[in-house]
Amino acid sequence: MLIKNAMIYNNAIRDFLRADMRIDNGIITEIGKEVALGSDDAFDANGLAMVPGLVDVHTHGRAGCDFVDVPSDKLSVVAKDYARHGITTVMPTIASAPFEQMCAAAERINMFSPQQDGADLCGVHLEGRYLNPKRKGAHADALICSLNAEELDTDVFRMCSSLHISAAYELDSDGSFASKALQMGATLALGHTDATYAQAKTAEKRGVTAYTHLFNAMPPLHHRDGGAVCAALNGDRFAELICDGIHISPEMIRLAYSCLGYKRTVLVSDSMEATGCDDGEYSIAGNPVTVKDGRAYTHEGALAGSTLTLDKAVNNLIDFCDIPLSDAILCATENPSREIGVFDTRGSLEVGKRADLLLINGTKKLDIRRVMVNGNFLEI
Repeated sequence: MLIKNAMIYNNAIRDFLRADMRIDNGIITEIGKEVALGSDDAFDANGLAMVPGLVDVHTHGRAGCDFVDVPSDKLSVVAKDYARHGITTVMPTIASAPFEQMCAAAERINMFSPQQDGADLCGVHLEGRYLNPKRKGAHADALICSLNAEELDTDVFRMCSSLHISAAYELDSDGSFASKALQMGATLALGHTDATYAQAKTAEKRGVTAYTHLFNAMPPLHHRDGGAVCAALNGDRFAELICDGIHISPEMIRLAYSCLGYKRTVLVSDSMEATGCDDGEYSIAGNPVTVKDGRAYTHEGALAGSTLTLDKAVNNLIDFCDIPLSDAILCATENPSREIGVFDTRGSLEVGKRADLLLINGTKKLDIRRVMVNGNFLEI
């Protein structure tokens, strides 16, 4: 396929340039101002802007399904629903559950074959079990356990195409859990943590490269104890933000972004099964959840994930921080791809990468008109 006359976003210069793009077998093979038509099917973008497909590395589900227990035959339905909103790569996030159930969920994800009309499920994000009980959030007490390196070392987790582990690494007293995770090829994030500033920095030295949903499920920033929040803001690691204006107020998002900038901010949805559904009764991480006016809470009053979609998060970041789309888009494409180690195949529009892209109206906001996954345009 040849896409002509598009304003193609270039990550390296953070700007849009009019160009053509050739795609063969789902891979970008040529980008240039005058790409020859040849025998390709041609699509005239008529000046629409083109950005990389969105990458959500922290999401528990949507469309009435949770990755912990969604049956195999429903995974394609969920993947298609993500893609309809421009999310072309998803790292399914498994919340706290009995260990056997978490392993079974990972196995279903590992076995999933991507469809032409659905997002790519690129691996598994474990955000459950290995948490600090003091910062459990919506996770059930009975499902939280110690950081057990031997337990982690299982075939099903080793088989994940990508593995990302959010944990309270301050409880990894000898560093053995982090060491085992790194040996397995995992990327590490500090989350659901009560870490002090010093403990957070130790976790970074042991391999942590990101902070899970910054501000949420960790001590608040305090002038006599900076904690994990200060370590994230002052450091050089990625930090996730749930940019819905609920989990973090707009002014705190502005503060965080002023420190993190477009190079370290990672937008995530932290979406749960009610996303895209009506208000009502749902569940997450072993706890019942009530969703009212699109806000999800456990019956104890804790925030329980979100009903946010990543396209909305990008537009919120633009509004909250008064920044251009050309900066905000990196926070939902390149940065999350780098966080979990898959930037070699996605996260930017470059020759040799997957043809995951969005055609949008204008260069100011994400106003999605067409979605392509692995070289195939979807019906949205």
